[in-house]
Parts: sequence; C-alpha cells; structure tokens
Amino acid sequence: MNRNRLVGLGAISATSLLWGTTGTAATFAPGAGPLAIGAAALGIGGLLQALIALPALRAALPALRANLPAVLLGAVAVGIYPLAFYSSMHYAGVAVGSVVSLASAPLASGVLERLIDRHPLSRWWMLAAGLGVLGSALLCLSKMQGPAGDAAGTVIGTGLGLVAGGTYATYSWVVHRLMTRRISRAASMGAVFGGGGLLLMPVLLITGAPLIATTEAFLVATYMALVPMFLGYLLFGFGLTRISASTATTVTLTEPAIAAILAVVVVGERLAAAGWIGLGIIGGALLILAFAPTNAAARQADQHREGSRQPSLGPST
Repeated sequence: MNRNRLVGLGAISATSLLWGTTGTAATFAPGAGPLAIGAAALGIGGLLQALIALPALRAALPALRANLPAVLLGAVAVGIYPLAFYSSMHYAGVAVGSVVSLASAPLASGVLERLIDRHPLSRWWMLAAGLGVLGSALLCLSKMQGPAGDAAGTVIGTGLGLVAGGTYATYSWVVHRLMTRRISRAASMGAVFGGGGLLLMPVLLITGAPLIATTEAFLVATYMALVPMFLGYLLFGFGLTRISASTATTVTLTEPAIAAILAVVVVGERLAAAGWIGLGIIGGALLILAFAPTNAAARQADQHREGSRQPSLGPST
C-alpha cells in the first residue's frame, strides 16, 4: 500500500483517538453546559490554529481571498459543529451522540464529493462506509437498550448529531478543497478554524462562566482546547494532505468506538453484546480503508475493465 496514504490514515486514526476522549472528559465538568464546552474546545483550539499559521496565512492571503466563499462556508461549519456535537451528547448521551454525529459524517462527505466535485466514490469506500455506519448503529442500539433519557431527549440529540455530522463533513471538504487549490495546509486550517473560532467567542463569553468556576472545570476546558482540538486538528490537517476528505471522515468512525470503550472503562457505562459486535465491524471497515485501492485507483481500474469490454471502434496500434 502507498506509504503516503498509510501515514495519512495513521494521522487521522490518532486524531480519532484524541477526539474520542472528549465526551468522557466533559463528564468531569458537569456544571458546564454543552455550549460552553463546545465553544471553549473548538473556539480556543481554532484560534490557536490560526495563531501558529500566521506566516502561512499572510503568504496565502491573495489565494484565500479568491476562495473566500469556501473559507466562510468552512468557518461557519466549524462554528456550528461543536455546539451541535456536545449538545447531541448532552441530550442523547455520550455514546449515542458521538455515534450519530460521526456515522453520518462520511455519508455527507461522500455526497459532497459526488455532487460538487463530481468524484465517483469507489466500491471499496462505499463498503467501508456502509460497514462503519452498521457498526456505529449497533453501538447506538446497544446503548439505547440500557437505561437512557426520555425519548424526546434522544430524538433531539439524534437530530443535533446529524447536524454535527453534516457540518463536520462540510469543513473537512472545504479544507481539503483549499489544499487541492495549492493553498498550504497551515493556511487552509488556520483560515477555516480561525474563522470558526472567532464565531464561537461570543458563545464562550455568554456561557463560559462555569468553566472557570472550579479548578476541575478549568482543567477540563484546557485539556479539550489543547489536546483533542488543537493537537487533534493539527494531525487532521496533516492527514488531509494525504487522503481524501471522504476517506478521512470514514476513518474517524473509530471515534464513537473509542468513546464507547472509555464510557465503559472510565465512566462505568455498560455495553451490550451488539455494541461489541459493532466495534468489530468498525475495525473491519478500517482494514478495508487501509488495504483497499484508493478511490482514484479503483476508478481507473473500473474504467480499464469497462474499456476492455467495449468493442474496438478503430484499428489497433
């Protein structure tokens, strides 16, 4: 397998590992609401992304201006994502919220690439995405069989999870699109996440008081901003230079698996047999992504096979 692709998959997998800790970490600051946690985590993390990218942002300013609609779209998606994501976990529970959010992301990403970029997705990607969604659904089902909140909360959390998945896929696609237009990784990430961080600052100012009310809550907010968000998105941007946005969002289906395992080990939640089966299916999806041909390679192979089946329309050479 292409070494560059393997490195990209490794970076995105490490990102998923870090992101998978956020739901459990949030339980250590029960006095802080989901809007405060989301705004602090990605708001501060996004501004730090822009800060370290200042030289790249200056160099890429003309190109960023030429792609301003895409940058604004990505920034808005970054601003909405953490609010929807943490609210989803607040209403439907950590495991269910993260499962719905991340399971819907690869589907939304595939739709974006298919409808806007006109890139047909390979059968391997569709198989991996389908297995990932199935595994995530089993995880979700296993959590819903246990003690859970009221049905209305589950429905609201599920809806917010779909919003989170759509916005996550959107900003992933925007960052990847900017990089394909020869804007550096640092500038692409800095512009999109810096813009999203600015949009989240008013939310943080309005809701963030509980995050500094206790030392524990402050440490949770600091961890979320610096480790899963800042470091995680550095790795995420690095990975996007080597694999497509649709593949990246499919790899991050490991996040709900990690979140579920941490919920069992750290928080004390219980996972039914269906949940463990779901974890195994997600692992199979990752193996397919790691060893199957890339979308481009698969498309070329399909085209070659289709061409070989067509009758010759002219003399051979």
